[in-house]
Order: sequence, then structure tokens, then C-alpha cells
Amino acid sequence: MTTTAPAPASAPTVPQRVRDLVARVTGDEKHDPSAHSTLDVVWTLYDQVLRVDPGHPDDPDRDRFLLSKGHGPASTYAVLAAKGFFPATWLDDVASFDSPLGHHPDRTLVPGIEIGSGSLGHGLPLAVGLALGLRGRTPARVVVLVGDAELDEGSNAEAIQVAGRYGLGNLTCVVVDNHSDNLGWPGGIASRFALEGWAAAEVRTHDQPRLTAALRRTVPDRPTVVVVDTTAKPGTTVKESA
Repeated sequence: MTTTAPAPASAPTVPQRVRDLVARVTGDEKHDPSAHSTLDVVWTLYDQVLRVDPGHPDDPDRDRFLLSKGHGPASTYAVLAAKGFFPATWLDDVASFDSPLGHHPDRTLVPGIEIGSGSLGHGLPLAVGLALGLRGRTPARVVVLVGDAELDEGSNAEAIQVAGRYGLGNLTCVVVDNHSDNLGWPGGIASRFALEGWAAAEVRTHDQPRLTAALRRTVPDRPTVVVVDTTAKPGTTVKESA
């Protein structure tokens, strides 16, 4: 059985105040395009989807968001600051000697960060293990954000298979598709996951109502993947598979 959250009548775009916070994160400009392309997804997750409380960042029943694209954390830092996980002034001093914010996020230093990341290919396997550990113990969801090029890493192929075999309904993988991969996949990214038993959806990054609905969607006993195309032209249709 498939459950799909209805698309809201109007969904929020990223507020200018959050975009201004992103602009305060400097010093790693080579990763700006990759980092900034995640902003719509991360904001939508924290504003409309995830059950998290900045006052209790370690609540055992919280939803877990894992940033596998940890080499570009600017958007995530900005959203966490906007939601009150830490002071916005931290954004003005990223990667200094005594700053808790590094060019790769550190879960021991930054409230709201669940894993230390940046070595691509690690986030999805970690999410699979976390979802397995939490299943049956808490209603928490595990949502991991990966990049399309990151899926070239072999560890992700194994994680996709294992998650499908275990029927991890509490796991969602969000693939931010910038069309930057070197190898590609016949039939597209979503079909690769669907072949292994995942429920799959494809949306455009600026289609806020459908993006919100896709990120809210869960399927009992099946993991979910949402492929978010950052380059698709307006009018692109949304695809879903049960």
C-alpha cells in the first residue's frame, strides 16, 4: 500500500532571510554551486517535513537528517541557524581555529548535525544502519541527502540493495540531481532505486508543492527515494512509482 501526502495549496519558497544567511558562509567558494543547490530541499525539510526541535536537538524520537554532501554544508548551516539550532553569528566565522563550523560538518560540535561527513559515499550506508537501528524503537524517520555524482561510489550500490531487502520504510534518500555524474544510469536515477524495491518520485527543485509532498511521503515496508532535478525546465512532469 502506498501513502502519499497531498500537495499543499501553497508551499513556502526559501525566505530571503535564509538566503542572506547562506551568503554569510564564505571561504569555500569552490563548493558553492554544489552547496547552494541543496537549499530548497534542506529548507523544505526543516520547515515543512522533519520533526525536530532546536531546543532538544538530541530528542531520541527526533527525525534524523544526514547530509552526505558534507563537502558543501553552507545551506544546511544557514537553515539550522534560521531555525535556532545555533546563533547566526557562527556563520561569519566558518573554519577559523576556534569555530565549531568547519568546511565539513562535525556532529560533536554543531547542534542538529547528525554525522560527520564529506567523504562521498558514506552518508547512505550510515543512513541504512541508522534506520535499521531505529526501526521498531521510535517513530523517527531517517532522511539522507546525497548528490547524483556521489552515487558513482560503490558503497551506495550496496546500501541501495540492503535497504530494499530490509524494507526500511523509515528511510528516505533525497538525491539532488545536478547532472554532474560521470557515469550515469540507463533509465535514470529513480529507476536504479526502484529496481531494488524502493518507492521512487522525481520532482523539480523549484516545484515547492510537489517537492513538499514527495518529501512527506512514506511507504510501509519500503524505503523512499526522491530525485530532485535542479536543471529541469518548468512543465516537467512528476513521476511516482508505488
